[in-house]
Amino acid sequence: MPNRSQTLARAGALRAMFEAQGAVPVEPPILQPAGALLDLYGEDIRARAYVTSDALRGEQMLRPDFTVPVVQMHMSHGAEPARYTYAGEVFRRQEHDPDRPNEYVQVGYEVFDRADPAGADAEVFALIGDALAHLDLRAATGDIGVLMAAVAGLRTTDARRAALMRHIWRPRRFRALLDRYAGRTRMPGARRNLLAGDPPKSPAPMIGLRRQDEIDARIAALREDASAAPLGAHEVELIEALLAVRETMPFALQQLRDLAVDLPAIAEAVDRIARRADAMAARGVDVGALPFETSYGRTSMEYYDGFVFGFHSVTRPDLPAIASGGRYDALTRRLGDGGEIPAVGGVMRPGLMLDLEGVA
Repeated sequence: MPNRSQTLARAGALRAMFEAQGAVPVEPPILQPAGALLDLYGEDIRARAYVTSDALRGEQMLRPDFTVPVVQMHMSHGAEPARYTYAGEVFRRQEHDPDRPNEYVQVGYEVFDRADPAGADAEVFALIGDALAHLDLRAATGDIGVLMAAVAGLRTTDARRAALMRHIWRPRRFRALLDRYAGRTRMPGARRNLLAGDPPKSPAPMIGLRRQDEIDARIAALREDASAAPLGAHEVELIEALLAVRETMPFALQQLRDLAVDLPAIAEAVDRIARRADAMAARGVDVGALPFETSYGRTSMEYYDGFVFGFHSVTRPDLPAIASGGRYDALTRRLGDGGEIPAVGGVMRPGLMLDLEGVA
């Protein structure tokens, strides 16, 4: 295993490579306010981050990644366009996988540029791919935006579309909701009895944190959902076909264009993928052999809303991604206090690179 000094030296060399592309080096503090991260991820982030409390600054987290603080910094006072790079430790709890480090060095490159999003996607992917070209890695790409567009176009209630959109990054829950909304699963007996009956005249003693008005609102929402028409079988089949797309880029685009005939809501997202493929080819990426998978990134890239990518070891499938990244336009809206800008970035793990190179 490489030691810390070797890892930091490689991290410095990678950051210098990005600086040569015009990126400004930034160093967000290791201790980050927890509020923005909790607002973004919800309480789930507590299971993945180290949380502490400060009498003056309130709840704080050890930096779980760089992207969120870089976006906050840029949206506060960044110029346009802008490119940033960074290198430093991030901290992730690994209670379910003790063999993985809970502290490791990350190097990143972030591009904020509204002029040519497809070109920016290609720039980030190609630069990181070139830096990793000497390793035996397989690339993986996808686009969360295609599935988001398909969900937005479903002929169903706003509440159902919102629920499906919220669980795009939780494939099992998404599948369960899709089946439920299509009428494929039987309603549990307890829920059926609850929805069929009237609210009790004398409520039972309150247990837990929910108030009675919150419980009543939830029951009303469940009744409204139960009265909605099921999703059409054809729409569900199209979503399933979309999720099954897993091909090299040219064949994936062909399949996506075929699906867009019956699922016109995805047409614009598919056009974005085609423009990105052209921009990648112009940068020397072998697009003909580049894998594309609609479902890629749905379990680990929660703030991405468009292009996603990763580079994985062929010989060491036990390792996490050596590099990963994607587009996060919606995050800039969320943190921009009314402003927004197209943004894409990627991170690399120099320690894993050295490990694959056999550095001891």
